[in-house]
Amino acid sequence: MRPGRLIGKIILAFAGFMAVFPLAWTAVNSLKNNVDIITRVPRLVFTPTFDNISYIIGRDSVMTGLFNSVISCGVAVLIGVMLGLPAAYAVARYPNRFAGDIQFFVLSLRFLPPVAVAIPLMVIWLQIGLYDTLPALIVTYSLLTISVIMWLAIPAFQAVPKEIEEAAFVDGYGAYSVFWRIALPVAARSLIGAVAFSFVLVWNEFLIALMLSSSNAKTLPTVASELSQQGMNVPWGILNASVVLLSLPPLLFLGVLSGFLNSVFRQKKT
Repeated sequence: MRPGRLIGKIILAFAGFMAVFPLAWTAVNSLKNNVDIITRVPRLVFTPTFDNISYIIGRDSVMTGLFNSVISCGVAVLIGVMLGLPAAYAVARYPNRFAGDIQFFVLSLRFLPPVAVAIPLMVIWLQIGLYDTLPALIVTYSLLTISVIMWLAIPAFQAVPKEIEEAAFVDGYGAYSVFWRIALPVAARSLIGAVAFSFVLVWNEFLIALMLSSSNAKTLPTVASELSQQGMNVPWGILNASVVLLSLPPLLFLGVLSGFLNSVFRQKKT
């Protein structure tokens, strides 16, 4: 094996270890008692306990927060896909003098700090009576998902060879068929990353969810943050279990999305 290739594999393995180790350590700590976590020397040998996980699963507030997060984030991502992908394709394939301004506007939505968005929206939802409701969270999150998906999907569609689409037009395909049967399958890998990134972004959103909800529409990150507000008696095992619960839905979403899209595109190719 060449030295350069060996060094590359070592660097890649180290980067993978640095990415996986915090998650694995958190999962291990979720099985520890609090006394095993706060020791100066980490205990690698301990008696596992499922009390932390059962405590998290057994709390009504956590299950309500999980339900609110799944509904609000899932619907927001679905809206982002339905509106963001066609809009990104239109900007990428049918550019006009406003295309650059549209891309800058979409990107500028990510420049703003969350508090700059949350405060005006909180006033709007209070005035129309939708504060602390799932529809308010869904609409707010949709603004984020549409902008993120458009921002990442425009370069993906621009990378699709125009010759393929022109050949499809010659074969009698319409614009919609070219978008669905040609552009989407070719740019599928990049689009999966855009959709997954938008889901993770809104799933982990804390400040906006905190300011737009008080009791009924609390999401899982806001509920999990309340567990740490206990002074010196921080339940580290319970906090680690809540982190595990927070991390599972995005991983499951990415796996299901990848498998579903791969199966759909495989059927279309055959």
